[in-house]
Amino acid sequence: MRKRTRLHGGTIEEVVDETALQDDTPASGDEAAALKEQTSKAGARGYLESLFTNSANPIIVLNARYQVVDCNPSAYEKLALDPDTTLGLPCNQVLRCSNLNGVPLCGTSSCPCTRVMEYNQQVTNEEVVLGAQPDQAVEYAVSVTPVEVEEGRGAVFVGRDISAIKVANSVRSNFVSMVSHELRTPLNSVHGFIDLLMQGHMGELNAEQKLYLGYAQEGVQQLMSIVEDILFMTRSDSGQFELKKQKVNAHVLTRQVLNGLKPQALKASVELIRDVPTPAPLLYADPQRMKQVLNNLVTNAIKYTPPGGTVTIRCRPYNEHFVMISVEDTGYGIPPEDQPHVFERFYQSNHHLQSKMGGYGLGLAIAKLIVEQHGGVINLDSQLNKGTTFYFTAPLYTGQEEE
Repeated sequence: MRKRTRLHGGTIEEVVDETALQDDTPASGDEAAALKEQTSKAGARGYLESLFTNSANPIIVLNARYQVVDCNPSAYEKLALDPDTTLGLPCNQVLRCSNLNGVPLCGTSSCPCTRVMEYNQQVTNEEVVLGAQPDQAVEYAVSVTPVEVEEGRGAVFVGRDISAIKVANSVRSNFVSMVSHELRTPLNSVHGFIDLLMQGHMGELNAEQKLYLGYAQEGVQQLMSIVEDILFMTRSDSGQFELKKQKVNAHVLTRQVLNGLKPQALKASVELIRDVPTPAPLLYADPQRMKQVLNNLVTNAIKYTPPGGTVTIRCRPYNEHFVMISVEDTGYGIPPEDQPHVFERFYQSNHHLQSKMGGYGLGLAIAKLIVEQHGGVINLDSQLNKGTTFYFTAPLYTGQEEE
C-alpha cells in the first residue's frame, strides 16, 4: 500500500493510492517529479496563506484599476477599515498615502503604487504616511511588489509601522544633542584656562609643567572635536544641515588645509604634497565644510602613514560639472573586509592598528555626508602596505551665483 499527496481546498492531504493496492511498481521519473512539484506548490501556498493571515504588517492586494481585492486582518485593524465595504474601493480611499511633509501622493507620479503599476518595478522601504485624519496618520515603511491577480496585473502593498522607531530615534537624537551642548561649554572653559596657563599669564611654568599641560590641552581639543562632530551629525539627522555655497579657489582651499596640518605631519615625519593644476579650478561649495572633508581625510592619512611616507592632495578634471579631488597616502592600507564599512558611523576595525591609532569613527561618515550634500560621491582604493587613496567629486563653479 502506498500513500500519495493531493491538494484539496488549499491544504495538503495524504490519501491511499488505490492503484498501489494492485501494483507496487515505483512511480516513473515523470510521475515522481510531478508529485514533488504538486507537493511543493501546495506547501508554498500554505505558508503564504499563513503569512498573509497572521502577519502583523498590513497587506493589501490591488488590481490593475487600483481597486482593493484583498486585505489581511492586520490591514483592517491598523488602518481602521470596514471589512464589509473595503473590498472594491479604490486605494486612494483606503491607503490615503502622503509624503512625510503631508503632501498627498495618491494619483501622482510619486505614488509608490502608481510607479509599480506603470513601470512594473518593485518599491521597497519607502517612507510614507498612511491614514485619513491627521490624528490617525502613521508613518510606514512600505514595499509594493507587482504581481499577477485574476484580472491581470496587480500589486501587493505591505506596510511596516515605523512611528515608534521614529519617536525613539528622535528621543535619542535630542538626548545626544543636549548632552553635547552641555559638554561644549565646560570644555571651552577648560581649554581657555589651559591656554592662559600655557602663555604664562598665571606665572612662569617650568618645562615639565608645560609638557603635562600640553597633554591636557590635546585631550581637551580631542573631546571638543568629538562633541562638535556629534552635534554636526545630530543637526544633519534633524534636517538642520545647511550649506553656504560660494566660489572657492581649489588652490587656496588645499593650501589652507595643508598649512593647518603641517605641525601634525612634522610630528609624524610625513611629507605633505599638493598637486593642483594652474590655473586652479574654481569650486562652487561651502568652503568651511569642504575644508572639513579634506581635514578629515588628510588627518587620517597622516595617522596611518609610517614615518618617511607621503600624503598628497590632487585635483583633476572629472567632467563639465565636477572636479575630482583625491587624498593619497603611502600608508598601511585598509584591510579588504573593512573597506565596505569605512564610511559607517562609529565603525571600528578589528585591525591591530585601530587600537593603536585611536579614533571614534565619525570623520569619514561626516566627509561622506558633506560630499553628498554637495551632489558629489566619495570612494576609496586601498592596498595593504602600499597605501590608500580617498577620492571625491566636488561641483565646479559655472556662474551659479549670477544665476
